[in-house]
Amino acid sequence: MSENEEHTDITFEPGDDIQVEPDKALTMRPERLAGSPACLNCGTGLKGPFCYYCGQPDRNFLRFFPALLRELMSDFLDLDSRFARTMKPLLFKPGRLTQDYLEGRRFRYTPPMRLYLFSSIAFFLLAATLSNNAITTSTSQRADGETVISLVPADDEALQEVKDAMDQVPRSVKGKFDFELGDIEVHKQTDEIDETWFDKGDIQFNEEPWDRETNPIDIRWLPAWVNDWLNNEVENSPDKAQRINQNPNLIIEQVFDVLPAMMFILLPAVAMIFKFWYLFAKRFYVEHLIFALHNHAFLFVTLMLMLLLSLAEGLLKERGAVFAGNAAEWLVIAMAIWMPIYLFVSLRHVYQQNWFFTFLKFGVIGISYMTLLGLVTSVVALLSFVML
Repeated sequence: MSENEEHTDITFEPGDDIQVEPDKALTMRPERLAGSPACLNCGTGLKGPFCYYCGQPDRNFLRFFPALLRELMSDFLDLDSRFARTMKPLLFKPGRLTQDYLEGRRFRYTPPMRLYLFSSIAFFLLAATLSNNAITTSTSQRADGETVISLVPADDEALQEVKDAMDQVPRSVKGKFDFELGDIEVHKQTDEIDETWFDKGDIQFNEEPWDRETNPIDIRWLPAWVNDWLNNEVENSPDKAQRINQNPNLIIEQVFDVLPAMMFILLPAVAMIFKFWYLFAKRFYVEHLIFALHNHAFLFVTLMLMLLLSLAEGLLKERGAVFAGNAAEWLVIAMAIWMPIYLFVSLRHVYQQNWFFTFLKFGVIGISYMTLLGLVTSVVALLSFVML
């Protein structure tokens, strides 16, 4: 700028009519615009699909529900080019997502929290679905030494399905097995309690067997209602244990109800582990948290793919596609090997320490994480038992 040129500061106020030449490469399709002359939030005149003053989009949510649902799901899952660009580095480039995000290259990828929520919800939903088995099997021996296979369906519908399936087995098929179908007993699930299966006397308090009247749980620093609740739980434990023995799906369902929330609560503690072992790395706590979000998302997506491949392996082999089934099995093994390698390389890539110190810290962080995960698992098991 020369000495004769004047410098003028230009400011804009809400409601100013600003003429801006639109960039065709950045404008949205006309059918996606609501067509409001002014922003419905702040009243600023609109010259495009977004208000330049407050940022609110000019969208009309009063539309057919399927179209609205599609748009909402797209916003939540971010299923666009960013989602596709996120999956490749998430699965095959350890630490790349975290490094790019911390260096400011963020818009091209799905945000870390959204990625974690999507992957964790999808994994736990799939795992809960695959673990929900309507029929419980067990083996026992008669007095004459013969082995008996027992099937205990969870409900009357499953019971009838088992009986119908057994009746339709051809005789030619029966002869190919070492056992006769008569050795398979189908039992209807009962609510009767076997008191001998779980003895409350095994629970001790003050180094003596628990008893509601003579030796109840009485912790002085706890409120009376908490002590009463603990004694009620101990008293009801044989009933719950018997129900779990009859139908393990009861405890499995409770575990999957509690585990996702506990894993989410675990994240800040995991980030604190990274903060502790990289105390002199001059990084903010939120950087460690983003790293933990990305690595957990990788684990959830990988475990979900392993579950699907394991399911596909069984189905393919049942239908005679042995080669494809073996390929799925080898993919599962390869992914199981890739997981620890990915976590190790991501630690090296993000924190930029040499391989020796990265290996040492990978070991101590792994031990710390597994200890914390064991504690969380114990809490989840206890809460699941209590919630029955």
